[in-house]
Amino acid sequence: MEYELIAGGAGYVGSHVNKYLAERGFKTVVFDNLDRGHREFVKWGEFVEGDLADREALRACFRRYPIRSVMHFSAFTYVGESVEDPGKYYRNNVANALNLLSVMREFGTDRFIFSSSCAVFGVPETVPMAEDHPKRPVNPYGRTKWMIEMILEDYARAYGLKYAILRYFNAAGADPDGEIGEWHDPETHLIPLTLDGALGTRPNVRIFGTDYDTHDGTCVRDYIHVFDLAEAHVLALRRLLDGGASDSFNLGNGRGFSVREVIETARRVTGRTIPVIEGSRREGDPPMLVGSSEKAKRVLGWSPRYPDLEVILETAWRWHRLLNSRS
Repeated sequence: MEYELIAGGAGYVGSHVNKYLAERGFKTVVFDNLDRGHREFVKWGEFVEGDLADREALRACFRRYPIRSVMHFSAFTYVGESVEDPGKYYRNNVANALNLLSVMREFGTDRFIFSSSCAVFGVPETVPMAEDHPKRPVNPYGRTKWMIEMILEDYARAYGLKYAILRYFNAAGADPDGEIGEWHDPETHLIPLTLDGALGTRPNVRIFGTDYDTHDGTCVRDYIHVFDLAEAHVLALRRLLDGGASDSFNLGNGRGFSVREVIETARRVTGRTIPVIEGSRREGDPPMLVGSSEKAKRVLGWSPRYPDLEVILETAWRWHRLLNSRS
């Protein structure tokens, strides 16, 4: 029996991928230090508590379980924090990924799926952004993702590694069954912050900038449902297992929604009044980030099942109320 290792499988996207894999008959092992993940999210497969900085813990995991492939989600993801403490991000996101790749080589595991980000592109030159868009990340978080992408190319040439790079735009929503969802501390994402406003656990939602060159003056972002991301990971894995070539793919909805549209849709979905405060722009926020997923559709046979913003918010709202009832 062979296993798929999910590094960071107790976190937001990793836990949804774990569920998606398990429901399709894959055997999984979650390796997570629970620094930002949640033990209760590991409801499927095996669990090993460990840190990617600890090569011996990784080796013990690989000895115990025959690992066929690795999916890597164990990264810090706060842009502001990466600017304030870049060393923390380079150690965790880059050095620890190298530890994982090193142990994979020791045990002959040669398939790797990497959770990357549209942050590798930096400020968009064209919209929607395709895979060949120039890579000019503007913060340490984005640079760590871009570094790993380049490392994977080098490992593929030198060591025969087979990889799939999946670049997300804005992961959103929650498991439609309500078993897991988005749970960050601190929370920085617009949709959960807006739902906090609907619940009254947050006094208001702040809009950063209302004078952008967009249809309503607020930033436009591409929101992709977390289960659509999970499906893309499974399709990418199957492609590698079938002997497909290494490649990279952008994963987005293909259209954008403004901050105002997200808040207005949340008001409809929740039936609640959500107070808003309008503020000045944040430094480094581009007016529009929208991805082209045409390559993923063509090569992987993938397309979003939950493209509608209202549906995305409905799944998030069900989860958010449940999470709030536990606290």
